[in-house]
Amino acid sequence: MTDSVDVYDAIVAADNVFMTKFSQGDARGVAELYTEKGQFLPPNGDFVVGREAIKETFQAFMDMGIKVIKLETLEVEGYGDTATEVGKYILEDEGGQVLDEGKFMVIWKQEAGQWKLHRDMINSSVPAKE
Repeated sequence: MTDSVDVYDAIVAADNVFMTKFSQGDARGVAELYTEKGQFLPPNGDFVVGREAIKETFQAFMDMGIKVIKLETLEVEGYGDTATEVGKYILEDEGGQVLDEGKFMVIWKQEAGQWKLHRDMINSSVPAKE
C-alpha cells in the first residue's frame, strides 16, 4: 500500500514534468503523460479523447500564445492505483501576462508503475465576457 504522502509527492512531481514539457513547447510530451484512454475536458469544448487528440489540443493552446501553465496542488487522495487531485492553474503568455486562471480536478491512474492523467477537467475562474 502506498503512503498518502508518497502519492502526493508523486502527483506533484508529475505536475512538474507536465509544466516543464508544456513550457518547452512539447505537446507530444504532455500527451504522453496521459493514460492510453485519457480524456481532457476543457471549458467551452467537448471531450478530448486519446493521446493524439490531447496532443493536438495542447499544441493549439501553445499556438494561441499560451507559453506557461502553472499548477498548484491543493489536495491529493490515493485509492490504490488511482488518485484524485484538486488544484488551481494559471495560463501565461511569453511575457508572463495571465491569460486565464482557474481550477482543475484530475483522476490519476498508475500505468506501468507511473502516475498518468486519466481524466483531466479544467474550469476557468475568469468571469465570462458578455
